Amino acid sequence: MIRIDFREIRSPDDTREWLESDGQGGYASSTLEHRHTRRYHGLLVANLRTPEGRHVLLSKLEDSIQVGEEEHFLSAHRYPGVLFPQGYPVLDEFLLDTCPRFISRSGKTTVKKSILIPRGKGTLLVRYEIERCPKGGILRLKPFLAFRGYHELSHKNPFLRDRAEEIENGFRIEPYAGMPPLYIRTSRQSRFTPSPVWYNRFQYTEERERGFDWEEDLFLPGILEVPVEGKCTVILSVCFNGETMRHHVPNSATLWKNETARRGRNRAADTKRIGGAPEEDRDILSSLLDAGRSFLITTPSGRPAVIAGYPWFGSWGRDTLISLPGLCFCTGRIAEGIEILTEIGRHERDGLLPNFFSADGVPEAYNTVDSSLWYFRAVQELLRVSGDRTMIRERFWPVMKRIVRSFMEGTQFGIGMDREGLLHAGDGRTALTWMDATVGEVPVTPRDGCPVEINALWYNALCFTRDLAAEFGESAFSGGDPIPLLSRSFRDVFWNPLNGCLGDVFREGVLDAAVRPNQIFAVSLPFSPLEPAEQASVVRAVREQLLTTCGLRTLSPADPAYRGRYRGDPAQRDGAYHQGTVWPWLLGAFGEAALRVAENQEREKEHLRQYLRTFLSKHLSEAGIGSVSEVFDGDAPHRPGGCIAQAWSVAELIRLYALLGTRGTCSGSPQGSERVPGSKNETSGT
Repeated sequence: MIRIDFREIRSPDDTREWLESDGQGGYASSTLEHRHTRRYHGLLVANLRTPEGRHVLLSKLEDSIQVGEEEHFLSAHRYPGVLFPQGYPVLDEFLLDTCPRFISRSGKTTVKKSILIPRGKGTLLVRYEIERCPKGGILRLKPFLAFRGYHELSHKNPFLRDRAEEIENGFRIEPYAGMPPLYIRTSRQSRFTPSPVWYNRFQYTEERERGFDWEEDLFLPGILEVPVEGKCTVILSVCFNGETMRHHVPNSATLWKNETARRGRNRAADTKRIGGAPEEDRDILSSLLDAGRSFLITTPSGRPAVIAGYPWFGSWGRDTLISLPGLCFCTGRIAEGIEILTEIGRHERDGLLPNFFSADGVPEAYNTVDSSLWYFRAVQELLRVSGDRTMIRERFWPVMKRIVRSFMEGTQFGIGMDREGLLHAGDGRTALTWMDATVGEVPVTPRDGCPVEINALWYNALCFTRDLAAEFGESAFSGGDPIPLLSRSFRDVFWNPLNGCLGDVFREGVLDAAVRPNQIFAVSLPFSPLEPAEQASVVRAVREQLLTTCGLRTLSPADPAYRGRYRGDPAQRDGAYHQGTVWPWLLGAFGEAALRVAENQEREKEHLRQYLRTFLSKHLSEAGIGSVSEVFDGDAPHRPGGCIAQAWSVAELIRLYALLGTRGTCSGSPQGSERVPGSKNETSGT
């Protein structure tokens, strides 16, 4: 459980955020005081099949307790020049356990507000537990509607249909044609007073800082008032699932009970799973495992998928494949991981896998070189934890062979193997690796040619293919084994003796010697083309120049192109995205590499455990409560930025804990001829 006591630290403008996901790609999110700072904030952000994509339906509530002449507000807004309500923050305490909980006090009256979205029900539940409320109290609820795509903003317009139809203890409204209706009702007797009106110019300060439009108009259909006194509970339900409402009016108390019971079972399983971890790590691990579930979804059409990050990312192929080991194979969710991996493999085309999927899971872009190579890494991890070679051969082996053949022969975007066995990709106009930010359609970090991590992944994929082919009694490569040549070429091309580490990109006979974290994968992957001394030198360079308290910098601060702050408008942020900005997902590879070269593994494990404790004990209550941010500033104090909850950030930290030997998460040696993490045995394939 994470607890924040606002009575100890009073802030007039706390920007920390909470998140509640629905298992279908939708969510609820805002700041702790429910004062939206982003266009992506909303109480009911639904991933719809028609119209497709995430839509902010219910933006927020203005909820309050009226006792006599005094009204105590449970949420806040920012208008031009005005913070409403004025004075002290509306919140006394915040708790994150089964769901986000917000505790407020006014005089002797206490209100505990909890927000829950039952998985797959298309319904938001807001529960108010009220204690010591004097007779004659009123819980007043004003729902503000947006009904727009989550990348957009709503504004007053003549097309909204403002008529609300009264239903028992609530109302139904269908603001726009082609959009689902909302059913809003309370669990206790209430009175609905229609008062259709637009509230203008809600201000979202994070959007202003990010260089976007930052004012929005929201529509209020009317006011719900619920008489309360003494000790009582009121549940507000907001449902957009018309089929559910037509065939079965959901009992909010039953929905609440069933969903909290389901989450309780998950938490009990997590507690059992991490029981062998050091006591000081258990709360951290529990938060990571709980956060990991939020990224695993079933789309509205029933496809399994991974959301790359909340609140604005969708499903990305690269992110999914990097995240699967941590989210699924390290946590016992193996069947779920197999489904997702199988679904991605179904969409292989010319050796490429999709980089991006629509909100409903349809592939929309084939523009990466590394997604296909990360597919091999995910299959390696699946084989390691399952040992099921028959399944690998039937489900994944055909896709792997097509990828290898396409890459060796050459495919789209200039992707292909050269005479030296190296894999080249792209041109000066494309961004095919994970460092893919562009400004004015020009890559900020040009990596066309032969990138170092792409060739490390390529080497790993070829070695894995060779070993599986031998087990399956097949020929791995039709034109001879390229692995020995690739191993020699890799060291000859990428090794930079001046820096004692690997360069980043080899292009037209010239090595870009920038010190970047991409080189760490040449040590961390199961098969490495480097000698042990070279591996140790790479880890040392990365540790000394790139490691921070929250991840790896994307560029050494000694480089003239280094940017230490990730902020500003889109062009400024994209200009820093991979030019020094810190990414925590890289800690998984760094930790794996550090263990591999360590003279004393137990000492290195303890060092990494202490590193994670220091980082996460602070960060889990610093930005997106209970989850791990996408990026951090390269310069101290390393302010978090980007998405508040990023799949591969969470996944790779789970995997790193597993590598440290935490019972209940994946651990042990790889299958077949892959090297044992942390060992210094032979370099495979050389």
